[in-house]
Amino acid sequence: MTDMTPRKIGDVSFWYADIGLPPTRRPALPGDTTADVAIIGAGYTGLWTAYYLMQARPDLKVLVLEKEFAGFGASGRNGGWCMGTLAWNHERYAATHGRQAVLDMAQQLRGTVDEIIRVCEAEGIDADILRTEILMFAQNPAQMQRLKAEMQHQRDWGQGDRVRELSGDEVRQRISIPGVRGGMAVSGVARVQPAKLVRGLAEAVERLGAVIHESTAVLSCDAGRVITDRGQVTAPIILRCTEGFTAGLRGHERDWLPLNSAQIATPVLPPEVWARIGWDNCELVEDLANSYCYCQRTREGRITVGARGVPYRFGSKMDRNGEPDAATIARLTEVLHRHFPEAAPYGIDHAWCGVIGVPRDWCATVGLDRATGLGWAGGYVGVGVSTSNLAGRTLADLALGRDTEITRLPWVNRKPRLWEREPLRWLGVHGMYALFRWADRREARLGIPPSRLARFGNWLTGRK
Repeated sequence: MTDMTPRKIGDVSFWYADIGLPPTRRPALPGDTTADVAIIGAGYTGLWTAYYLMQARPDLKVLVLEKEFAGFGASGRNGGWCMGTLAWNHERYAATHGRQAVLDMAQQLRGTVDEIIRVCEAEGIDADILRTEILMFAQNPAQMQRLKAEMQHQRDWGQGDRVRELSGDEVRQRISIPGVRGGMAVSGVARVQPAKLVRGLAEAVERLGAVIHESTAVLSCDAGRVITDRGQVTAPIILRCTEGFTAGLRGHERDWLPLNSAQIATPVLPPEVWARIGWDNCELVEDLANSYCYCQRTREGRITVGARGVPYRFGSKMDRNGEPDAATIARLTEVLHRHFPEAAPYGIDHAWCGVIGVPRDWCATVGLDRATGLGWAGGYVGVGVSTSNLAGRTLADLALGRDTEITRLPWVNRKPRLWEREPLRWLGVHGMYALFRWADRREARLGIPPSRLARFGNWLTGRK
């Protein structure tokens, strides 16, 4: 029997194993200094913000402060899905902001895929970007019912031209997955190598004149001042772009919950295996289970599989250098073997994890308080590759005092309520995912309609 123990665990992510971790770090903050704009966090959000600021105003002094190295967090660990889609409860926010405002938001996000590709081409960033589709598949009656509901939801919210339903045979013509009953294809997306994208973006930002200080931990920030372990930065505009690491900042412990997600990668699979699996168009693949998985076929011919492992660590604790626990690795391996049995004999090459930022209402937000000069962006709930680009452009416009089409979108300056104190948030999140797992088992075993257990789980934490 093949040993399923990953050859490598952690080391930030497979994406860095692919290209190599940075051999050296950029210089830390040398001491007290000033800036026109100080950005906390050198992930996608902070770097996109710096990029658009420097494009608009090359004379600005922009400092980006990073505790580890640029792209250490979710930007260098994610599933590589550049989607251009909205992770909002559309109905909830249409009731507050109006239907057209939510449609405008969706349209702006839709354009982020083209914008990211445009910048990569302009800046010479080779991030293995490939235009493709999302392929969602259903394997039992409950999942088929969710598929139909998602198709209708997309049509209701102006995205009907992006989606089309597939029969089971049509899915199997693209990719061999056991037990498929039907599916849905979503166009206008791209596959990326996330670490290549964030590394290239950091280098582009530096070429434009912004300065990135790594190995510089931010301890706190307030109006006009950022306190780090290396000194103090005084700036009229301070932008917090810390996403899943936000809970580690003093005073922001309950803003966004750091939700854990983990992935595994196979070795490069031989051509005869790919001949049996198919997957020639490298679609981004997702099942329609309540506790869903997300997969991609990489540039060199591996399969990556991601899903929620231990969903949340008590007290917003973080992983250690991207190391998932053994139970999570076992669950991901089971998902890989169930959906792609042809890959089972080849073992697991790498397993890693990271956190995403989740607001209490599961909807992203971006804003700037004019009175204090403090801004923020994040809470992408797992769709940050593309959403961070729109957030960066929006933050840049807000910092420059511009009144633009994107600064009037409904997510701007919206502040969801705080998460509950412990142990309530730990119990709520773990309860939600336990209910998802129970619901999936019942749906698969009994062939029943979508389980009420999952509906209750979503209600429990405000997800839907």
